[in-house]
Amino acid sequence: MKNKPSALYIHIPFCSHICSYCDFTKLFYNSTFSKPYIEALLKEIDSYNIDKVDTIYIGGGTPTALSDCELETILKKVSPFLNKNGEFNVEANVENLTESKIALLKKYGVNRLSIGIQSSNNELLNKIGRKHTYEDAEKTVKLAQSSGFDSINVDLIYGFPKQTLNDLKVDLEKILSLGTDHISIYSLIVEPGSIFYNKGVNEQNEEDSRKFYEYILTTLRKNGYKRYEVSNFAKPGKYSRHNMTYWKNKEYYGVGLGASGFVDGIRYQNTRNLDKYVSMNFKDFVEKVDKKNNFEYFLLTNLRMEDGFQNIDFINEFGLDAYNELVAKAKTYIEQGLIFVDDNSFKFSDEGMLIMDHILVHLI
Repeated sequence: MKNKPSALYIHIPFCSHICSYCDFTKLFYNSTFSKPYIEALLKEIDSYNIDKVDTIYIGGGTPTALSDCELETILKKVSPFLNKNGEFNVEANVENLTESKIALLKKYGVNRLSIGIQSSNNELLNKIGRKHTYEDAEKTVKLAQSSGFDSINVDLIYGFPKQTLNDLKVDLEKILSLGTDHISIYSLIVEPGSIFYNKGVNEQNEEDSRKFYEYILTTLRKNGYKRYEVSNFAKPGKYSRHNMTYWKNKEYYGVGLGASGFVDGIRYQNTRNLDKYVSMNFKDFVEKVDKKNNFEYFLLTNLRMEDGFQNIDFINEFGLDAYNELVAKAKTYIEQGLIFVDDNSFKFSDEGMLIMDHILVHLI
């Protein structure tokens, strides 16, 4: 019998405000919408007959934008699914991660938090629509730490209009001073549908983006963080186990508005239409993964990780001939020092990571 997925992602689309850069599936929080949404969400969860999983991740949107009662309903439902020593992560925003919510999260076995900070510059935070100051963020992280959360990720964005390298240095100094064991850092992407896109904001140019990224990589490595995925840095043993499911191309349950999942060889995308979702019309797109698709997904996910993939894993999945063909395709990049291949693994070098998307087009 085929193994069931060992990871569960739950999407909460509600936010107390909408940030200028965000294009995720989100809605202003309103209990008129959240009540039927949660009822539908619980039914979708039931439809998968989940037994046990190693990781649960509640993301958004902003899960902590829900009322305490609503959040507890979801936690109570899913916490029994978690295996002993499993990872249970919840995303939170600074302004609504209250003491009562922290107590609830602890009560139901949540053992990892991901807190959206985005910048240490209060003027910039205001411009991008965040409702907290850096001082608020500092207090929130300290509150979570003193409440017993020793696995905390903080999010940071770089590449905002007019941001200088010195601004980035200040950001990193302040973020590092928080002492969290995981930092996710993303360059600003101006997506269609976001407020920034509608205002005509441009992304950072390639040269500056590269300079910023190289500074981030050097600084975080010096401070004991390993870049284990292109945008994710962690202290030893503190990788996001849930996100490793995605990056290792493993199957996972995805529930909620706009969530994607990968179950029984089928990749799917849920509807982003709230009316459809609460009417139990969950899925919008379904794709049966064939060998060619799986090959593409395998490379697109695994090669985002600094350690790449183990050759034996690739050979077991696709065969020795496919592996030799891949190495032949990569020959030029190997000679240029952009890809490293040895008896055990296949991965990008630091330089290769910078132009990963360009190289992947030629490998797939």
